[in-house]
Amino acid sequence: MAIHQIENTVFAGKPLDTASKVLIMIHGRGANAQSILSLAEHLSVKDFALVAPNATGNTWYPLSFLAPEAQNEPYLSSALSLVTDLVNQLKAQGFQSKDIYFTGFSQGACLTSEFLGRNAERFGGAFIFTGGLIGDSLKTNRYQGNFEGTPIFIGSSNPDFHVPVERVYATTNIFKDLGANVTEKIYPNMAHTIIEDEIKEANKILALSV
Repeated sequence: MAIHQIENTVFAGKPLDTASKVLIMIHGRGANAQSILSLAEHLSVKDFALVAPNATGNTWYPLSFLAPEAQNEPYLSSALSLVTDLVNQLKAQGFQSKDIYFTGFSQGACLTSEFLGRNAERFGGAFIFTGGLIGDSLKTNRYQGNFEGTPIFIGSSNPDFHVPVERVYATTNIFKDLGANVTEKIYPNMAHTIIEDEIKEANKILALSV
């Protein structure tokens, strides 16, 4: 049985059968679906269905995202499979890739980044709040596909206790190489949180969906 259960996903916003867009929201370590869903109050998503999976034990993988990947298994693979399954279910329900958006904070931002890097296509957009691609080193050969101009915002602090700014830079560069339209903002001495300017950047991307 998978560690992370798709059955524990929380749905909010517009019902899937009446929404034209959907936002997948991935919470951070120690948090849950309801906590990341509260972010929607600040986002321009009134016409969106909101989909927030819950990590078993409130963590997607046990160690730092910079740890050797084998030490975060099988949790990491289970988390990536869950996101893949959610996307496939949404497509089966009629959503096109360009109608699917992603956001995540901290550990959820890292999981979002890793999923997107491994599955680049023309999504609606993504907002990565303090996170980056996963692993003690980046194995660029596994990042594939073509974002075809997908708008992606990546915001983080310099310094951040959990996410080195160098990994943020590397993530931006890989996403650009995969064809994404990336806006990267590094905020000096920002707390490990999401700030108003980051919300504004996310809402710029959401405005493109109209």
